[in-house]
Amino acid sequence: MRIAIGSDHAGFHYKARIIDILVRWGYEVQDFGTYSDEPVDYPKFIRPVALAVVAGDFERGIVLGGSGNGEAIVANRVPGIRCTLCWNVESARFARLHNDANMLSIGERLVPASEHEPIVKVWLETPFEGGRHQRRIEEIDEV
Repeated sequence: MRIAIGSDHAGFHYKARIIDILVRWGYEVQDFGTYSDEPVDYPKFIRPVALAVVAGDFERGIVLGGSGNGEAIVANRVPGIRCTLCWNVESARFARLHNDANMLSIGERLVPASEHEPIVKVWLETPFEGGRHQRRIEEIDEV
């Protein structure tokens, strides 16, 4: 699986750790920046991740920021993206089971360092449940 990843300055440290974890797990990863903790405007780094996922260049995308809220909002402005803000393993599980989330957003300032690896693992490994949830995904995409 190919994964696109990007962050702003406030998510930079988790991004670096998550890239290392993903590579160790055998995923192919492309880093869309930012490349330091110097302040930047997050849409410049998040939108390219979402565009790459929706284009089919990557199966999934991960974005990070201080809270993860702005990053999820930017990603979700791209038609075909279902970016979910996850703060624990259960939120990641349901994001995949029920929402077929193709992007994950994590807030470095709000999620403990001990949680980002299990969140990413569950989000990557949980399949979409389909069924009644498929109809809802189609309704989302109609808007």
